[in-house]
Parts: sequence; structure tokens; C-alpha cells
Amino acid sequence: MTHTRNSGGSGGREARTRRIVIDPVTRIEGHAKVTIHQDVEGRVVEARLHVVEFRGFERFIQGRPFWEMPVAVQRLCGICPVSHHLCSAKALDRVVGVDQVSATAEAVRRLMHYGQIFQSHALHFFHLASPDLLFGADAPAEQRNLMGLVQAHPELARQGIHMRRWGQEIIEATAGRRIHGTGAVPGGVNRHLDRPRRDDLLREHEQMLAWSRTAVASARRYTLDHRDTLGDYGDFPANDMALVGGDGELELYDGSLRAVDPRGEVLFESTDDQACLESLAEEVRPWSYMKFPYLRALGPEDGWYRVGPLARLNVCDRISTPEAEEARQAFRELADGGQVHATMAYHWARMIELLHCAERIGELLTDPALLGGELRRTGERRREGVGIVEAPRGTLFHHYVVGEDDLVERCNLLVSTTSNNEAMNRSIAAAARRALDGRETITEGLLNRVEMALRAYDPCLSCATHALGRMPLHVELLDARGATVDRAVRDGGV
Repeated sequence: MTHTRNSGGSGGREARTRRIVIDPVTRIEGHAKVTIHQDVEGRVVEARLHVVEFRGFERFIQGRPFWEMPVAVQRLCGICPVSHHLCSAKALDRVVGVDQVSATAEAVRRLMHYGQIFQSHALHFFHLASPDLLFGADAPAEQRNLMGLVQAHPELARQGIHMRRWGQEIIEATAGRRIHGTGAVPGGVNRHLDRPRRDDLLREHEQMLAWSRTAVASARRYTLDHRDTLGDYGDFPANDMALVGGDGELELYDGSLRAVDPRGEVLFESTDDQACLESLAEEVRPWSYMKFPYLRALGPEDGWYRVGPLARLNVCDRISTPEAEEARQAFRELADGGQVHATMAYHWARMIELLHCAERIGELLTDPALLGGELRRTGERRREGVGIVEAPRGTLFHHYVVGEDDLVERCNLLVSTTSNNEAMNRSIAAAARRALDGRETITEGLLNRVEMALRAYDPCLSCATHALGRMPLHVELLDARGATVDRAVRDGGV
């Protein structure tokens, strides 16, 4: 639902200033609204993303046994629980003294992880983003949804459903359950993949690979066909951050943390995952439940960065699987071989990763380590540990401090959508200015363009908010005509 509201007094030019509210933003995970402020000339002067839900996981898991964490933290999110499951397990590997899990444990975890990313990317592209891409921003709202997609493009909708199902079956085979599994434990995993299940997954692999190729082609075609309008949704220089492998290749499970500037020059690359969080800081702003992370060395003004599929393709030097690497090279041509900064290019980048996951899953399913081998290792107990993975939406950090009584003393979670906070705000501001500057009449299609800019990031808002003690409160009293009678504001101070 969208609506607009005038602000200001009862007379004069001030009364003609306008606040436009998009509430709720649709086809995203979680709840949010966007406010857009126009001046008396109708120019957009500000656009903000407001996340209207709160997460308190860091507090209520304190005092719980550390071995519960890989299962407990999955309750943050029903869309990407595997990411939290694995990131927590990786952090707690260090707590139990394990720097490197066994080959079997790594193979099972990686398969689980690639299955998770595969199904998440398929869900977003086919069911959340495609109504905009296929029907256009100005299509009727009753068409721009999943049911509209099913009616107009039943085969495409079916492909998306089956691709997500296959990814979830991979998760079930490795984690024990499709949602909130238990497969990863501190120091390794608790199960092998059984051969009949492996063979079932392999039988569908070629079909999934073929559909992934088609998805890349579709995203590529959309991006190139709309190349002249990509900037309408935000095309601005940004720092990017992601994991990379030992040779600079795209890495989604384990690697070095690399950040690059808008030109692609490396700002830092750390092989010490336990010290990576020292390079980051978080800013709190009074109008948002989400923090604003930044690179500590550059400060909050210049140090903000992006994560996720677009950032990962900007950060890496290559992709290890051949078809995805060919697609990456074509993608880089969008910026003449340089860094791609267009917000809407996230969709194309996301489908390249989908193809990469399909290729890697095929490799992993033939790895004999999945079927047998050492499941779990132990070592010398440590007090704290940091885990890092590339979740579908970007780099995810878990940090735990554990007491001698095995209870969690402190926890900090830095999730990917939080890292994208500044970039998302800049994208919606750019889209708002392009769509709304100077317009007296506001249509559903114009407002949807702002939503599209946000939707490109595939935000996961339910697990991105944690500003306990810094939550602003705004209360307005309206009369029967909707005019503001009184207003009270509590800022975001502690």
C-alpha cells in the first residue's frame, strides 16, 4: 500500500511541501517503509529507508550454551537460515580449537551452502524481481506479483519453483531439514550424505544447469535492453567488499576478506578471518533500526561499502567454474571492463552466481568425501571465535565470546543487508529523484520504481536490525481530517 501526505502549516508555501510514504515496501523479506520529502518546487530533497522491526538476538542468546548457537541463530531468518547456521558453526570451530575442519565436513558444508544460495537466488529472481522485469514498473499492481507471473508465464514460474525445491532438497540432505537444520556442529558436521540421496540430486543436475543458463541469458538481456535507464535506479561509485579465494577467485564459503575502492583498487585484503571485524565500524543514525557499517580506515563519510552479488563480481578476479566465468567477463563489459556500479545490475550478477552454484554443486555431488570420512575434529579450547561466509545477500559475520562455563558471554552479528544500508538509501534516493522530481501527480508506477531500486539488493530486513538502546520513537496525533495536531519525538540516543 502506498500513500502521500502533505506536511507543514495551514497556509503559505510551506504547506505545499510534501512527504511521500511507501508503506509497506512489497516483495522483500521483512518489513520496511520509504519516506520521500519534496520541497515547495516539487524536488526530492531526501529519501530514507526505515526498517520498522527489531531483532534482539545478540542479547537473548547471552547465557546460552555455545553448542546451541548454530541451531538457535537460524531463527533470525526463514529465507537464509543456512547462512547463519554455517557462519555460527565456523565461528565456534575456533572456540573448540579447530582451524580446519575435515575434508568431509568441508564438502558437506559447502554443498549445503551452495544449495542455500541456489534456492535463495532462484526465489528472488523468479518470484520477487521478475514481475517488475517482465511486466514493467508501470504495470498494474495486481499483475506485478507471483500470481500475475503464474498466469502470464506459467513455465517460468514452474522453473523457479523447481529450482528452489532442488536447492532445498540439497539442504535437507546435508542439514537434516530444509529449514532450521542441524547438520553443522562446532568442529565439523554430524552426518554424511547417503548415496541414494546423492544420486537423486545428481539426476536433476543437468536440468538445473540448463535453467540456470537460461536465467543468466534473461537477466543479461534485460540489463542490456535497459542500459540507458539503469542510472535511474542508482549508478554511483562505491567501495565493495567480499571474500575471495587464494587466487582471487569468487569464494562463497571460506577465504580472504577483500575490499576495493570504486576503481577496483584493493583497499585491504585480510587472510586472518579472526581479525577482520577490526577493519569495520558501525554508525548509528536516529531514524533507523539498522546500523550503517563502514571501513574504519576511511571513516563513515567515505568508508561505506556494498556487499552481495554485484560487489562479489567487482571484488573477485575470476570465477573458478567455466560457464560462470564466461558470464562474468560478459558482465564486466557493461562498464567496459571496469567496476559495474549500476544498482539494477545486481539481478544479472545474482544469476551469474546462480549458474556458478549449479556448476559447483555438480562438482561437489561427485566428491567421494561426501559419502564417508571424518565428521568432526576437536582441539584446544579458546575463548572466542569469528566466522565469515558469503550469504546470498553478501558478507555475513558472527562473533562469539564464550566463558569457561561454556555459556555465551557476548555475541555480535553483522549481516549483509546491514552492510548495504547506505547503498540502499542512496539507490532509493536516486530512483526517487528520477521518478518524482517536479511531479505533482504521483502514480503507483512511479513509486514502484523506488521499490525496484531497493528490491534489487534482495534485502533481508528481519535479521538486519539490532540497535537496542538506540531506538527512535515518533508519535503523531492526527485530527479527523488527517492533519497533524501534535508530534513527539524521542531521538536515538542511549
